[in-house]
Amino acid sequence: MAYPPPLVFAAPDTLARIDAWEEHLRGERRLSAKTLEAYGRDLQQFLSFVTLHIGNPPAIADLAELRMADIRGFMASRRREGAGPRTLARGLAGIRSFIAFLERDGLANGAAFRAMRTPRQPKTLPKPLTADQAVRVTEAEEQLDEEPWVAARNAAVLALCYGSGLRISEALGIRRADAPLSGEGVLRVTGKGGKTRLVPVLPVVAEAIATYLRLSPFAPKVDGPLFLGVRGGPLSPRIIQLAMARMRGALGLPDSATPHALRHSFATHLLAGGGDLRAIQELLGHASLSTTQIYTGVDTERLLAVFEQTHPRARR
Repeated sequence: MAYPPPLVFAAPDTLARIDAWEEHLRGERRLSAKTLEAYGRDLQQFLSFVTLHIGNPPAIADLAELRMADIRGFMASRRREGAGPRTLARGLAGIRSFIAFLERDGLANGAAFRAMRTPRQPKTLPKPLTADQAVRVTEAEEQLDEEPWVAARNAAVLALCYGSGLRISEALGIRRADAPLSGEGVLRVTGKGGKTRLVPVLPVVAEAIATYLRLSPFAPKVDGPLFLGVRGGPLSPRIIQLAMARMRGALGLPDSATPHALRHSFATHLLAGGGDLRAIQELLGHASLSTTQIYTGVDTERLLAVFEQTHPRARR
């Protein structure tokens, strides 16, 4: 598990609390390794700024005395370095988490950090594939690989992304013992932060997985990963991303056609078919309904495009 190098811009008492905070995030909060790495990096940047700001590596007492103007100064310095709204928002979230941890033990007051407004995020809509495009990229015949078992494997992974709305990491995290192989059923997957959820598995997806297992020259261990690479080890997400990139060129798909776009397609097509927003939230594993609501914008955009293309007065 990779973590940022040790912090050098902090006094010993601060370093000790950082160790305790990271253990709290890892054990109690069960944050992913990538989130922990990002939080640690953001805190390093903040403490580096504070060191220059006050003239010495900050102790806990120094952090407790920080005011809104100090936080604004840090955010302004990050903007000058080229950090965008998303980076700034994530950085502020990590710093707030650490200060809240200190506050819990009575070592700091987090009021100034909570009062700091999170940078406004640009509105971006997911870019799903059409239903026909999504189906094509999940078919083994469309996979550009000479090895039939590799083509079947790639098709099965992509079928899970579209048929069950999985992230690629979730699909590759499935164990052989949990492989859905027959009929309609459900699959328990582990998502962000170690949270688990149940997702549906369509018969066509189960069939794709069964075909891959039948053709594979390797027999996955019961407690090992379901999807294996060409040498029999765990399959890397990069391999599936490259396979999708090859299909983009062959099938004339847009650059936005990625494995993750299949998850967007899953949600968008369910919503367009009358799916309930809260049910889609559960299937995607979103913690907040507001995250899922972005797909209503995608569907509205699609309807307006259809209207402008088909209504007689709109075409004049």
